[in-house]
Amino acid sequence: MGPTFLEPPFDLEAVPDRPAVFLIHPREGRPYLARTALLRRRLKRLLLPRAGPSRLLNLSEVATRVEYHLTASRLGSSLVYYEMARQHFPDNYAAMIKLRLAPFVKVLLANAFPRTTITTRLSVSQAFQYGPFRSRVTAERFEQELLDLFQVRRCQDDLKVSPEHPGCIYGEMMRCLRPCQDVVGPEEYRSEVDRLVHFLQTGGQSLLEPVARARDRFSEELDFEQAQRQHQRYHRIEQVLKLRDDLVDDVDRVCGVAVAPSVEPGCVELLFLLKGVWQTPVEFKVAATGRDAIPLDRRLRELVAGVEAPKVTIRERAEHLSLLSRWYYSSWRDADWIEFPKLEELPYRRLVRAISKTAASVQTTLFET
Repeated sequence: MGPTFLEPPFDLEAVPDRPAVFLIHPREGRPYLARTALLRRRLKRLLLPRAGPSRLLNLSEVATRVEYHLTASRLGSSLVYYEMARQHFPDNYAAMIKLRLAPFVKVLLANAFPRTTITTRLSVSQAFQYGPFRSRVTAERFEQELLDLFQVRRCQDDLKVSPEHPGCIYGEMMRCLRPCQDVVGPEEYRSEVDRLVHFLQTGGQSLLEPVARARDRFSEELDFEQAQRQHQRYHRIEQVLKLRDDLVDDVDRVCGVAVAPSVEPGCVELLFLLKGVWQTPVEFKVAATGRDAIPLDRRLRELVAGVEAPKVTIRERAEHLSLLSRWYYSSWRDADWIEFPKLEELPYRRLVRAISKTAASVQTTLFET
């Protein structure tokens, strides 16, 4: 649903008392941006003249126009609030909406001897980016446990290869190939990094499957000691994978759709995220009637065929992923989230069930009201 504008004199009684993001434009200076659960009551408090002195903010003498966007979900409200803040407060919108960038585990492939790092910044340079994580603490814990499975360096500086290099404790413990001491060359070291990246890309299957086969082979050969060791390694890999937060994946594969209530009657709001970028929300009518009635599944496929990921900056992409992370990991998540690696693999049955469930819950709420 698009924005609604009010001009003086403001007819506040006609304003719905529903959740919304609104903007009050003054005669001079920047507008007042906020979101509320009860729009009419909030606007009355801000715009109606007061009988006497008050410490509460009142804009009745300076307001020239009101713009508001009705919202039906906290996710939808969060995205509208973000876009309006970016538009009207380009210099400090992130601080204004208290947006903290989500952390990622990044493999710096452009380095001569690649390493991992925890960062909140995405990049266009050659790197493999894995996230978003719930917090930096969970990202760091996952990174440390991940590196225990591979012999990739943990030092953060650019290496100066020399046989006289003092090395580190991880090299002494055989947890690093020691490229700093020229024990291995760039190609051999890079092959180990490629194994790590492939492990992340496959969700751990690149290690789990060969370990499971080795365990089964040793069991068939009655070598139970080796089978037990392989079983313990399999369990260890599973424990590392469990440290990932729910949304974590290759950034290019972070896709999904949120099915949320809509302000339009008989509709739900579909909010697609493709490759970490939010799309313009789509109002989807649940029940089509008349001669043009088309099955829901078919209408969904036609809708999805027209969805394309917009071009955004690296910074915007990080912010979109952070908005997803903040909503998904919150206690106030109020929409069904369906993830998929790419649009061609969208699970339509799950999406249809989520749409039906959301539409039914809206109808129940309206009936009870």
